[in-house]
Amino acid sequence: MKYSEKLKKLSDAVRKRLESAPGCHDWAHTWRVLHNARIIASGEKNADIQVVEAAAILHDIARPEELKSKGKLCHAVIGSEIAEKFLRKCGFRNGEFIKKVCNCVKTHRYRGGHRPFRIEEKIVYDADKLDSIGAVGVGRAFHFAGRIGAKLHNTEKEALGSKSYSSEDSAYREYLVKLRHIHGKMLTRTGRRIAKQRSDFMHKFFRQLNIEVDKPD
Repeated sequence: MKYSEKLKKLSDAVRKRLESAPGCHDWAHTWRVLHNARIIASGEKNADIQVVEAAAILHDIARPEELKSKGKLCHAVIGSEIAEKFLRKCGFRNGEFIKKVCNCVKTHRYRGGHRPFRIEEKIVYDADKLDSIGAVGVGRAFHFAGRIGAKLHNTEKEALGSKSYSSEDSAYREYLVKLRHIHGKMLTRTGRRIAKQRSDFMHKFFRQLNIEVDKPD
């Protein structure tokens, strides 16, 4: 079986598994991460694009387990174990290739304790982070806030003085706590360049939101 055929089979299997996942981490998110990963890989040297593509497709494979456990399980760690099963089932047999892909899955999480080391791991890490900032990132932040019943907007004091999953866990809180810091945590040159553009937009958006909420026309 050709690589393209195996990758198509893998994509179909992962899409089916994530079809009922929440909008922030559904198949559409995975597809955007794959797109980001391909762009970053094209701007970096010595990256195995096949490892990058397979890992991008599999990076959130264990989201259902993490959601079911209410965050007690790490989807990156569990996902690296599940990823191997999916790869083998879809026709991938090279042990070294499978190991590299699984390591990318294990190291992609922002809050995880496993740091990306290889260039492929850094690319998948950056590709996932890019989808949490910029216009898409703002949309995802509001989507999550709406899903948990949080306010549309609040002050910086209210946001930073609140807890996760509270009524004050707004999109603005996500921006203040996490999103505004992501640009400085990118690991590839190409990722940093794209993140800078997306971060600039995000900063302008929340500045404008503060103006409209605090001083409406």
